[in-house]
Amino acid sequence: MATLTIRNLDETVKRRLQVRAALNGRSMEAEVREMLSDLVASGPAAPRQGLGTAIQDLFAPLGGVELQVPPRRKSHRQIPTLE
Repeated sequence: MATLTIRNLDETVKRRLQVRAALNGRSMEAEVREMLSDLVASGPAAPRQGLGTAIQDLFAPLGGVELQVPPRRKSHRQIPTLE
Protein backbone atom coordinates (compact mmCIF):
# COMPACT_ATOMS: atom_id res chain seq x y z
CA MET A 1 0.00 0.00 0.00
CA ALA A 2 1.20 3.49 -0.84
CA THR A 3 1.16 6.48 1.47
CA LEU A 4 0.17 9.92 0.26
CA THR A 5 0.72 13.15 2.17
CA ILE A 6 -1.17 16.29 1.19
CA ARG A 7 0.29 19.55 2.42
CA ASN A 8 -1.20 23.05 2.42
CA LEU A 9 -4.78 21.83 2.21
CA ASP A 10 -7.19 24.71 2.64
CA GLU A 11 -8.97 24.59 6.00
CA THR A 12 -12.37 24.92 4.31
CA VAL A 13 -11.65 21.90 2.13
CA LYS A 14 -10.59 19.93 5.19
CA ARG A 15 -13.79 20.84 7.06
CA ARG A 16 -15.97 19.88 4.10
CA LEU A 17 -14.11 16.61 3.80
CA GLN A 18 -14.67 15.90 7.50
CA VAL A 19 -18.40 16.58 7.12
CA ARG A 20 -18.65 14.43 4.00
CA ALA A 21 -16.81 11.59 5.71
CA ALA A 22 -19.07 11.82 8.77
CA LEU A 23 -22.21 11.79 6.61
CA ASN A 24 -20.94 8.63 4.91
CA GLY A 25 -19.93 7.00 8.20
CA ARG A 26 -16.23 6.89 7.32
CA SER A 27 -12.99 8.39 8.53
CA MET A 28 -11.50 11.24 6.52
CA GLU A 29 -8.82 8.87 5.26
CA ALA A 30 -11.38 6.30 4.10
CA GLU A 31 -13.45 9.04 2.46
CA VAL A 32 -10.47 10.34 0.49
CA ARG A 33 -9.51 6.79 -0.46
CA GLU A 34 -13.05 6.18 -1.79
CA MET A 35 -13.12 9.51 -3.65
CA LEU A 36 -9.78 8.85 -5.33
CA SER A 37 -10.78 5.30 -6.27
CA ASP A 38 -14.02 6.56 -7.86
CA LEU A 39 -12.22 9.33 -9.70
CA VAL A 40 -9.56 7.04 -11.15
CA ALA A 41 -12.09 4.34 -12.05
CA SER A 42 -14.12 6.83 -14.11
CA GLY A 43 -11.31 6.97 -16.68
CA PRO A 44 -9.08 9.76 -17.91
CA ALA A 45 -10.22 13.31 -17.43
CA ALA A 46 -11.72 14.95 -20.48
CA PRO A 47 -9.50 17.63 -21.92
CA ARG A 48 -10.64 21.15 -21.18
CA GLN A 49 -12.14 22.98 -24.07
CA GLY A 50 -12.17 26.66 -24.83
CA LEU A 51 -15.12 28.95 -24.25
CA GLY A 52 -15.95 29.22 -27.95
CA THR A 53 -16.02 25.45 -28.35
CA ALA A 54 -18.19 25.08 -25.24
CA ILE A 55 -20.68 27.63 -26.60
CA GLN A 56 -20.72 25.94 -30.00
CA ASP A 57 -21.32 22.53 -28.42
CA LEU A 58 -24.12 23.96 -26.29
CA PHE A 59 -26.02 25.50 -29.20
CA ALA A 60 -25.16 22.98 -31.95
CA PRO A 61 -28.36 20.96 -31.45
CA LEU A 62 -30.38 24.08 -32.28
CA GLY A 63 -28.86 24.30 -35.76
CA GLY A 64 -26.49 26.83 -37.17
CA VAL A 65 -26.52 30.05 -39.08
CA GLU A 66 -24.25 30.82 -41.97
CA LEU A 67 -23.33 34.46 -41.94
CA GLN A 68 -21.83 36.22 -44.91
CA VAL A 69 -18.65 38.01 -44.06
CA PRO A 70 -18.62 41.39 -45.76
CA PRO A 71 -15.56 42.14 -47.88
CA ARG A 72 -12.91 44.33 -46.31
CA ARG A 73 -12.68 47.89 -47.42
CA LYS A 74 -9.43 49.62 -48.04
CA SER A 75 -8.67 52.27 -45.51
CA HIS A 76 -8.32 55.85 -46.68
CA ARG A 77 -5.89 56.55 -43.86
CA GLN A 78 -2.21 56.52 -44.51
CA ILE A 79 -0.35 53.59 -43.03
CA PRO A 80 1.95 54.90 -40.28
CA THR A 81 5.67 54.23 -40.47
CA LEU A 82 7.56 53.41 -37.33
CA GLU A 83 10.77 55.17 -38.22
